Amino acid sequence: TRSVISRQVHMTNIPSTIVPASGGAPATHSSSPMPKAAIFDLDGTLLDSMGVWDQIDMDFLARRGFEVPADYVPTISAMPFEQVAAYTIERFRLNETPEAVMAEWDDMAHEAYATMVEAKPGAVEYLTYLHDAGVKLGVATSLTPSLREPAMKHVGIFDFFTTITSVDDVHGIGKDQPDVYLLAASRLGAEPCECVVFEDILPGIRSAKSVGMRVWAMHDDSSDADWARICALADGVMFDFHDAPRFL
Repeated sequence: TRSVISRQVHMTNIPSTIVPASGGAPATHSSSPMPKAAIFDLDGTLLDSMGVWDQIDMDFLARRGFEVPADYVPTISAMPFEQVAAYTIERFRLNETPEAVMAEWDDMAHEAYATMVEAKPGAVEYLTYLHDAGVKLGVATSLTPSLREPAMKHVGIFDFFTTITSVDDVHGIGKDQPDVYLLAASRLGAEPCECVVFEDILPGIRSAKSVGMRVWAMHDDSSDADWARICALADGVMFDFHDAPRFL
């Protein structure tokens, strides 16, 4: 997600497909076969960017005399960057251009992404597991290159991925449509049914499922209002990558 809030764990209505492993490590076993390709969201899924966009939203709007409305984050969660800027300008009647708003956000976020954001717990180990098993790895994200690449290099995950696909690569179509996932799958040489997607927002989970992809949901506080629906829809849920599936 583009904007996230402080983490608080809830566990409700976890799908019956999850069978916790016995013993110390909470690895999750899936009865599904090993996928040909795995497609990962960044913000809120691979990257523990908790608080970065929350603080940016507060600071950006405070400079203009506004507080962050309760429905702002859920409304923008599936939007591409430029659409968020346009929506923000329209909603708060700002006399600014989308380009200027995006540049300000980018400047505010760049240092945090390049130096402070970390990978979600267990992410590097899980990517290593998939890579060693021969799974092709890709990213589907709304993050701009100036933010995503420094963050991925900083946390040590950049070199795992064959392709990084942005909503900008599908003409700005947001994750409420499956275009970015389908393009990522195509670049990885996989059919939708051969892919597993890791995502934290309901619109993305729904759209990836709509084209036959398996989806594992990462818990994120920004999606708390949708958590019951996420659990009902996803093939599995997790709270970090120690819970991620080990395929048969």
